[in-house]
Amino acid sequence: MSAVGAKHPYIESLLRGYEMPRSGISWLNERRAQALERANALTVPTTRDEEWRFTDITPLTRVQFQPAAGAPRPAMADLSRFIVPEAAARLVFVDGAFAPALSVTAGLPQGVVVSPLAAALDAHAWEIEPHLARHAEYEREVFIALNTAHLRDGAFVRIARNRSHPAPVQIIHVSTRKEAAAYPRCLVIAEAGAECTLIEDYAGLGDAVYFNDAVTEIVAGEGACVRHVRLQRESGGAFHIATCAASLARNARYVSHTITLGARLSRFNLNVVQQGEGAEIEMDGLALISGRQLADTHSLMDHARPSGRCQQAHRCIVGGAAHAVFNGKIVVRPGAQLTDSAQQSRNLLLSDRARVDTKPQLEIFADDVKCAHGATVGQLDPEQVFYLRSRGLSTERARSLLTYAFAAELIDRIPVPSLVERLEETVLAQTQGNERA
Repeated sequence: MSAVGAKHPYIESLLRGYEMPRSGISWLNERRAQALERANALTVPTTRDEEWRFTDITPLTRVQFQPAAGAPRPAMADLSRFIVPEAAARLVFVDGAFAPALSVTAGLPQGVVVSPLAAALDAHAWEIEPHLARHAEYEREVFIALNTAHLRDGAFVRIARNRSHPAPVQIIHVSTRKEAAAYPRCLVIAEAGAECTLIEDYAGLGDAVYFNDAVTEIVAGEGACVRHVRLQRESGGAFHIATCAASLARNARYVSHTITLGARLSRFNLNVVQQGEGAEIEMDGLALISGRQLADTHSLMDHARPSGRCQQAHRCIVGGAAHAVFNGKIVVRPGAQLTDSAQQSRNLLLSDRARVDTKPQLEIFADDVKCAHGATVGQLDPEQVFYLRSRGLSTERARSLLTYAFAAELIDRIPVPSLVERLEETVLAQTQGNERA
């Protein structure tokens, strides 16, 4: 099967020269083939589609991206600013390809697997089969279909039943090559009673124009706890479209921290499904953009079972002529009684040209629930600026400090101290830059 006859010319261009990855695993070959069929049948979303009406991806379709084969390998010194010292294991992918020389997987405790997906399929296929390409739905989403059709390798993390692995596992996706398309993939399985912290980092070296189409699937078994820190700090010319699909069993806990700093145009879909009673979810998101960046975050909290609890806080800081989008949907299914779910969107505009579109949504089909949402868009409080100026700060310094505090409240919740420190330095530097712009 090939891209010939694709419904949309841009999809055909991305799949031109595509060769189906082959392995001895029949179910994986079948899922790739089905995903390719869906990619051929689906179209590229436009602003006429409700889910994309604030985000025009026309600039993406104007670039003819090529597969990221044969890219140069960076040295460890090039990655030093991204490496988290607390991490017990690290997987590094350069332009979508696993880089063993830059990765660390030795010395892990029994019951903890951190491996490139291609290698894990040999030893753990029976564990992977029920989950890989099962939670991120490629049937309706063209970029998930493209990623799944290209599925050759990726990151695999598994924490065995009742095992606790508090030291973070870091996965770094580094992009180096101009006008290259990569399709990062990640599967995380925390079995019943397991606990882990995952750091997923997307970064660019230089200012090249490239495209990352990423998919992550997270499975939390009964009573498991997964802490997920996701950093997007791509180059200024990059395009980044990603989906994270999380499935939670009974009494599972999922804590998400999403930080968006880079890329010319980015879109992140976070879809969490509560498959068992009593699951607990915390979702924090921060987008800090300027210039002419566009950052779009769509989240779905799907309460499919009773007694779920979710707290979501999303903040956008927008300077220059940048545009931030947040669409957060809470769905309470029939029978999902005693759900307690709340969502808050707070947005700060640093210039008259900055723009935010925010759309919180509630869809409730049960009657014994407690759900709430709220959204605010505004500029810095003049009285707070005046107060700091009265204490001897300049106007620029006062505004930067208030902006930094607005972001730091969410960053401080990240459970990795060195990462908190680095991100706070980044945010403070960027807010000062926004004030000078």
